[in-house]
Amino acid sequence: MSAAGADRGVKPTGRLPKTGASPFSRFEWLLAGRYLRSRKREAGVSVIAGFSFVGIMLGVAALIIVMSVMNGFRTELLTRILGVNGHVIVMPIDQPLTDYDAVANRIDQVPGVEFSMPLVQGQILAQGMGTASTGALVKGVPQAALEKLAPVASNVQQGTLENFDSAGGVAIGARLAERLGLRIGDNITLISPDGDVTPLGTTPRVKAYPVEAIFEIGLSEYDAGFIYMPLSEAQLFFNSEGQAQSVEVFVDNPDDVARLQPAIEAAAERPVYSVTWQSQNQSFFSALQVERNVMFIILTLIVLVAALNIVSGLFMLVKGKGRDIAILRTMGATRGSIMRIFFITGASIGVSGTIAGFVLGLLFCLNIESIRGFFSWLSGVDIFNSEIYFLSELPAEIQFSEVVLVVAMAVGLSFLATILPSWQASRLDPVEALRYE
Repeated sequence: MSAAGADRGVKPTGRLPKTGASPFSRFEWLLAGRYLRSRKREAGVSVIAGFSFVGIMLGVAALIIVMSVMNGFRTELLTRILGVNGHVIVMPIDQPLTDYDAVANRIDQVPGVEFSMPLVQGQILAQGMGTASTGALVKGVPQAALEKLAPVASNVQQGTLENFDSAGGVAIGARLAERLGLRIGDNITLISPDGDVTPLGTTPRVKAYPVEAIFEIGLSEYDAGFIYMPLSEAQLFFNSEGQAQSVEVFVDNPDDVARLQPAIEAAAERPVYSVTWQSQNQSFFSALQVERNVMFIILTLIVLVAALNIVSGLFMLVKGKGRDIAILRTMGATRGSIMRIFFITGASIGVSGTIAGFVLGLLFCLNIESIRGFFSWLSGVDIFNSEIYFLSELPAEIQFSEVVLVVAMAVGLSFLATILPSWQASRLDPVEALRYE
């Protein structure tokens, strides 16, 4: 039937001949591609399609980047926090822990335990060569245990941990050394409020120690506030001669501490109670998980809005292509073929935007520290201040499963967005299609 006959209201009689084209044939792809290349008449559709493409691209990239950074934060914090703090902390109940060596040796025999170390610790005021002073945490540990703390032993920037037990000095964090103006060989003065008891009351204990090593863990809070001291010196300094405050236990798999906790307590063979790293840091890591989930939901809305733009763009395209739909139906195109043509048109925007966002997100994550440095230099502001964010570098850990989830979600939303306008286009018969325009 001719278009003129359709305009005069003449209805087709009988069944129209079928084109015989298979689903998603080359003909349908070519026609969908032609609709994506706008002419002056469909400039508005092209603009909407462009915004949809950019929105999906930025949404997918933002999701990949944010999820990777959040994963990197959790992994780095977890690795470094658990690298210097015990996974299970065993403490005495009724009597001082004077048999700490025997308790630590028995705990070391528990399957799954990497090593354990007796510990004496306390808060002090640290003072450098000048008048600068700051609070710090002194941790008294044996040299053998300190050498097993990889975040410390593997990141000694100056000095050495050799002969740590007998040298009579301390190891301090790099930021603490910078803040107090200390170098290797300088004396750091430690002031503890729990000093000697005199008839006039308790007097603070003040003692100077040479700096034997300077380490940089990478966690600003630890690098600026940790001081490691030989266990025997710490016992004298904190009035704990012959005893330890606790035994810190490090296990092979930190996520398995709940299963190992009863065996560790039993191996102590004395009244003790223990706490795990999960209970000590539960609120912190729970807050990270909540923040991660909320960011995922918020950024998903960007992709959703972009998908809704595809819906509006396709509706406009269907309205503008009413005459084309009439001609195709008259030539024998099936409803399914019409639906697939417009489905391919809309889905192409979503899939291409998803691919572009995937590439952009991966490139950003792989070069995130260089990008951070560039924008910090450009703005003159430290974008990732280690004093605020704990870490000295911006981390990013790409997890394959999450990237697949983001890509699948974006493609799925794009496909869903095209169904309604494509279905509406397929429901128009030749006469209605001409009038719809």
